[in-house]
Amino acid sequence: MPATSFAADEAKGTKPNILLIVADDLGYSDLGCYGGEIQTPNLDRVAANGLRFTQFYNTSRCWSSRASLLSGYYAQSIRRDVLTGDFKPKAGNGNRPRWAQLLPVYLRPLGYHSYYSGKWHIDGEALQNGFERSYDSTSMNGFFHAAGHMSDGKIVPPGSKDDEYYATTATADFAIRHLTDHAARFPDRPFFQYLAFNAPHFPLHALPADIAVYKDRYKSGWDSIRKERLERMKKIGTLNCDLSPLDPEIIPRWNLKEAELKKRISPFEVGHAVPWDSLNPDQKQFQASKMEVHAAMVHRMDLEIGRVLDHLKSTGAMENTIVIFLSDNGASAEEIIRGKGHDPAAPMGSAKSYLGMGPGWSSASNTPFRLHKSWTHEGGISTPLVVSWPAGIKARNELRSNPGHLIDIVPTLLEVTGAKQPDEVAGLKVPPIHGTSLVPDFTKDGSVKREFLWWNHDGHRAIRMGDWKLVANGKSPWELYDMGQDRSETRNLAEDHPEKVVELEKAWMKHAAEFNALALQDPAEKGKRKARRKEEN
Repeated sequence: MPATSFAADEAKGTKPNILLIVADDLGYSDLGCYGGEIQTPNLDRVAANGLRFTQFYNTSRCWSSRASLLSGYYAQSIRRDVLTGDFKPKAGNGNRPRWAQLLPVYLRPLGYHSYYSGKWHIDGEALQNGFERSYDSTSMNGFFHAAGHMSDGKIVPPGSKDDEYYATTATADFAIRHLTDHAARFPDRPFFQYLAFNAPHFPLHALPADIAVYKDRYKSGWDSIRKERLERMKKIGTLNCDLSPLDPEIIPRWNLKEAELKKRISPFEVGHAVPWDSLNPDQKQFQASKMEVHAAMVHRMDLEIGRVLDHLKSTGAMENTIVIFLSDNGASAEEIIRGKGHDPAAPMGSAKSYLGMGPGWSSASNTPFRLHKSWTHEGGISTPLVVSWPAGIKARNELRSNPGHLIDIVPTLLEVTGAKQPDEVAGLKVPPIHGTSLVPDFTKDGSVKREFLWWNHDGHRAIRMGDWKLVANGKSPWELYDMGQDRSETRNLAEDHPEKVVELEKAWMKHAAEFNALALQDPAEKGKRKARRKEEN
């Protein structure tokens, strides 16, 4: 094991346990410890006992983030996202090459037992990728029923009444069930629990008691909430930049049109991130009530995380457990209807309703950044990252400003556990992992050095090299920003530094070609396996 590792296993005779928690569509500023007003005391305590990363990134979308998170590779290189422009492999968002294994496979030789609960959204099944127990809630069009959910490969009974089931609670229940069984059967073995909540992904569904906590909290509107959050961020030190302007003309291309929203959802629904004061009183009331439900979903997720953490404390496992929390992408501006549809007469947040945050509140959740889930501006790709490990990280309530990415989680956990990737899988050479271990950052901020970070999703592109970031929406021209001075991307410097635009564009193209080549590096599998249908969210 490298000398820089924080080897709690050497001190205690056991490898560290791992609890990896992922939220779905959580905005950068939704947590209290990142400046939000939503009550998240359990995650705030995790942060107080460890580290908060202020420049950590995801891929901007659900399925690509999960693939990168558990593999350590850029999703495009393992066929879990498509490349655009001159690079169009026939395998996009499909099956991974056989050499692209997931973290539990690497941990198993060291005696780890791996468990998964929540949203999968990766090709294959969890039980085929190193997990021994699983609860899969990926097939989901609502939080109040378990239709299509699987436990250890078997269908979960959907339940008879809406008030008997809530997905966020069930996700924690199954994780606790896995961990209880582990403590009884393997008390001397380490575990990896992957806890992937569906919350706060649409539809906006929450328990009435949780919604009541936030009654009237959002009547001031998204413009006011954005300002409040940024002021708190500046006070706690997570960010110090300007507030980005709203982008009212930019919405997901698959959203319902404004007329359809008013017809099928409510005459008070709003399809664009317009200034709050431009809304009439009925629109303001309707929009404020939607944010109450989103806050309640985040609030409930935190409570369920608290139950899992309490269970670890009760079994004595907490001291030597690495807890990692992050989000798969930024908050969502999506406004669509799925499943059994939306009943306009149903109480907001109930099982028969089907609502999305919309771009106004998504902009607030992503404060102070621009745009939303699926874009590669900061609002789409920035995630909170909270890390705690009582036995292995001495830092308490400290910030880390080093840029990082989901691809860094696997190499970090390989280092702290001593696990290794094989040189070959099925006769195929395993390429070097793309991520960089964050272990040096556990001791000192700025210890991790990297050449670049790279994005490409839904036609949106970006690359970051040092403090320079080049980004473009679809076919729009490249924009250039200095992240050291303008994290909220308010001052486009492309015309001032054309030579830097050319330099970064060449780098983006170079890495696109590299990832394209990797995606096609498993010819034995090409065309022989039917890829899963394209997941839209």
